[in-house]
Amino acid sequence: MQTRLLRARLWLEHNGLLPRGKLSFFALYVLGLDLLLLVIQAVARALHSGYAASLTGWIIFLTILTLALLVLLAARWASAHLLWKMRSRLVMTYAFIGVIPLFLLVLLAGLAFYLFSMQFAAYIFTARLDSDLRSLEVSNARVANQIAMNVNVGRTDYLSLADGLRARANHDVFAWLNGQLILSSSRTDTPALPSGVQQDVTRIIEDRGRIYLRSVTSIPTSKGTLTVTCSRPVDERLLAGLGGDLGEITWFRSETDTRGSIPVYSAGNIPPPRRALDFLRVDSGTDISVVDWKTGGDLDPAKVSVRTRLSKLYDLTFSSLGSFGSTIEFILFVLLLVFVLFEAAAWWVGSRLSGTITRAVGQLYLATTHVNRGDFSHRIPVTSDDQLAALANSFNSMTASIEKLVLEQKEKQRLQNEITIAQEVQAQLFPRHIAQLPSLEVHGFCRPARSVSGDYYDFLSLGPERLLLAVGDVSGKGISAALLMATIHSAVRAYSIEGIPALREAQAVGAGPSLVSKAAPTLPGAEVCPSTLLSLLNHQLFHSTPLEKYATLFLAMYDAIERQLIFSNAGHLPPLVLAENGAIRRLEEGGTVVGLFDHISYDEDSVQLRAGDIFIAYSDGVTEPENVYGEFGEQRLIDLVQENRDLSLERITEIVTAAVDDWIGGAEQPDDVTLVLARAR
Repeated sequence: MQTRLLRARLWLEHNGLLPRGKLSFFALYVLGLDLLLLVIQAVARALHSGYAASLTGWIIFLTILTLALLVLLAARWASAHLLWKMRSRLVMTYAFIGVIPLFLLVLLAGLAFYLFSMQFAAYIFTARLDSDLRSLEVSNARVANQIAMNVNVGRTDYLSLADGLRARANHDVFAWLNGQLILSSSRTDTPALPSGVQQDVTRIIEDRGRIYLRSVTSIPTSKGTLTVTCSRPVDERLLAGLGGDLGEITWFRSETDTRGSIPVYSAGNIPPPRRALDFLRVDSGTDISVVDWKTGGDLDPAKVSVRTRLSKLYDLTFSSLGSFGSTIEFILFVLLLVFVLFEAAAWWVGSRLSGTITRAVGQLYLATTHVNRGDFSHRIPVTSDDQLAALANSFNSMTASIEKLVLEQKEKQRLQNEITIAQEVQAQLFPRHIAQLPSLEVHGFCRPARSVSGDYYDFLSLGPERLLLAVGDVSGKGISAALLMATIHSAVRAYSIEGIPALREAQAVGAGPSLVSKAAPTLPGAEVCPSTLLSLLNHQLFHSTPLEKYATLFLAMYDAIERQLIFSNAGHLPPLVLAENGAIRRLEEGGTVVGLFDHISYDEDSVQLRAGDIFIAYSDGVTEPENVYGEFGEQRLIDLVQENRDLSLERITEIVTAAVDDWIGGAEQPDDVTLVLARAR
């Protein structure tokens, strides 16, 4: 039992029929209350019928409310499930726009046609009745003139004339001369002189409980006023003549009792069905005005019903047209066929367009599921040349762009990882633990403009009394500059620590690597001067790097015993030596940049460092940043160091870099910022 309940619950949940919202629970509550009242009413009916009757109003109210709520819930369910697909929505839209109005139009046309058929059937009967009345009026006028002629000439043989008229038209003729009856062709009863009916009138008359077609004509004669009346009773024979070929004709007399309209006469039969539409029987009716013979006042109208078939009305309509009727019938058939063809074409075009739209939407939805799974290689097939095709092409272009961006992002992430590794490696290249000499305090700082830096500085201890200082700037930025900076770093350290072949400087600089003998003696690194290092480094970089790559480099050897700084500058911004008395010396001796030309020699010079002198080496990232006031400049750097020369070198570096940052403001750092300070003790 529990398994069945669970299956039922799962089925309801799958089809969206399990109540969840407040409206659903309210509908269930009202339905349960309605069923409870029905049970109570059934029990109360068994005990006392009066108790059960008192609950009927509430049950009806709750039933109507329940039905209204269920209809609302059904509409919401249909909107959420049946109309979820675009195809269903388009079908419903097309139905509301095209099918339902067409159906209503056809229904309205059919109803109008049926009502017209009813009115046409009644019209045929009333037209024939009016024709009989006019014919009766003409006959009565002719008879009245003949009788008047006989009266004027003194003849009294009127009966033969009346009998002849009765024999031909089944009319009864009555004549009065000055109120005296002079002629009566009826063998049963004779109407009284029409005192209430106007003269020269032809109407349907009720006289002594019977209905007649009666015409009255008054003519003055030489012997007085002649009043002639032609009368024809309304009976089966008259009705058969008026509508026997039409269908069943029934004449009713209206009475004001509970019996309503009472049939008086009936004639004819309903035609048998002959065509497809004859299953609809045409039941028509009309009111016939009736005048009281005695008073001349209008009575309640008599009612006439006509029952026939559409085929009979069709035959009566087109029978008078002869051969032209078949032409009209053919034209109507062709118009109907054209209408059906147009409707079929509209259905075909509508279904094709709906299929195109829904197929495009379905393909777009499928494509979005692929994108949601991260599959950007899926493409929507394009088979048309319209706005939907443009949408598909746009979506394909978008997914291609996203796929390309994802690949680029992956490549960028890979490069970023490599740059991070390069940044970590480069950070290891800068001196982390600086061996300070007793007579010289040194400090260096480098902040890349990008992830890695093309600037270079190094402090290399060559013994207890010697220290090599190097400051450089590689052309360009980014990875290539960082790689060249690493090359320079390794070469300077290799030449300074491992030593170089002990040849004459000119041979070492001018010859290629193949000219150096493997057995040649080497010169220890501590004996290598800065100019020789620059010459060797220039030779190596010229032969191992692209032509457009070069670097500026400043090398200096500090001798603690002599308190002397021997240096050579390869195109770098001249470092400064600030004396305590304010004197400034620029260290410019050297040559051009390294790596750009071969066979270059570099000059050397030296400077004596006294206690308190400060050595400053920097890159163009310190002095060249600009704002609206111009460059930061070398003088501003000198002033900052002079003002704070008594502070630690690390603190001086912080002050200078903070001043550079303030000068730049919110703009991006344009170049690497490198600053090397040394102070003699």
